[in-house]
Amino acid sequence: MRPVQLLRVLRSEIASLSTGNHTPVMLWGPPGVGKSQLVAQVANEHVLPLIDVRLSQLEPSDLRGIPFRVNERVEWAVPAMLPDPDRHGSQGVLFLDEITSAPPSVSAAAYQLILDRRLGDYEVPSGWAIIAAGNRQGDRGVTYTMPAPLANRFSHYEVDVNLDDWALWAYGVGLDERIIGFLRFRPDLLFDFDPAHSPVAFPSPRSWEFAHRALQKFSAEHELLSGALQACVGPAAGIELHAFIRNLDQLPDIDVILAGGEAPVPEDLDLQYAVAAALVGRVARVGEGDDAPTLYSRVLDYAGRFPQKEMGVMLVSDLHRAVGSDIFAVPGFPGWARHVADVMLAQD
Repeated sequence: MRPVQLLRVLRSEIASLSTGNHTPVMLWGPPGVGKSQLVAQVANEHVLPLIDVRLSQLEPSDLRGIPFRVNERVEWAVPAMLPDPDRHGSQGVLFLDEITSAPPSVSAAAYQLILDRRLGDYEVPSGWAIIAAGNRQGDRGVTYTMPAPLANRFSHYEVDVNLDDWALWAYGVGLDERIIGFLRFRPDLLFDFDPAHSPVAFPSPRSWEFAHRALQKFSAEHELLSGALQACVGPAAGIELHAFIRNLDQLPDIDVILAGGEAPVPEDLDLQYAVAAALVGRVARVGEGDDAPTLYSRVLDYAGRFPQKEMGVMLVSDLHRAVGSDIFAVPGFPGWARHVADVMLAQD
């Protein structure tokens, strides 16, 4: 399932807590596709505390608690990491990460916690959602087969990789537009993981964020940049990104375009992707100021000048994802829509 759809699922699961209809959710996917980030994003949207429990690092007693004697009875000390209304709040998200990497003895201890929302005398507060995530067995991680009794306690979703969804997230967090433009040009490199070869560094939504950080640190140190990018996303993708970036000195002036001046459309396809990403990124950072509609109009005007209308459609679609429906109210939008109507109808 696409990330934007999974976000809707997780939002609904959190909202359903108030009606008693919440079902624990299990997210499946290879390393680096953003499973943990989806959970963190939803918790942040709802301003809810997130307790991230890495089950692969626990012993059964860490989850069950430590026994202690009270008179002639044995009671259990509740682990501090489990949700407590007094310390964590009445609502939140309990995230059981790396659940498929947990030894069977640990996952067995989680059975009752997940389905019955209890563990001995401890009870998960009613306002807390339970979400888990893990890698599949074919992903070459340290994984155990999920026991049927545990699997039957979840609703299961597979996390797909989708470039449009990733671009929406990337513009929202201010990821370097050079990376967004490169991946628009080379979409197959958003995620390229072959478990048969056990790569150390490989392209994934997570590692492209690492590449963003490398660009911020090493852009001025040309002798280090290529190696730093390869260290994040692997040799092949790192070398391609570095070559792409070196070619960006041929881009038209983004400031001239946004000022309404005349600027050429690049002939090379990779540079067209780069200028599109740069325009969307620049406008997204402006926000909803008084000059935003003017900037939208100028981007629409430039989008209409691409030799291939499909490129202009991609640019405006990304702009819509980044700034929302305000773009539809811009005076130039109807004219642009008529200009690309044949392309849009062909896609439908």
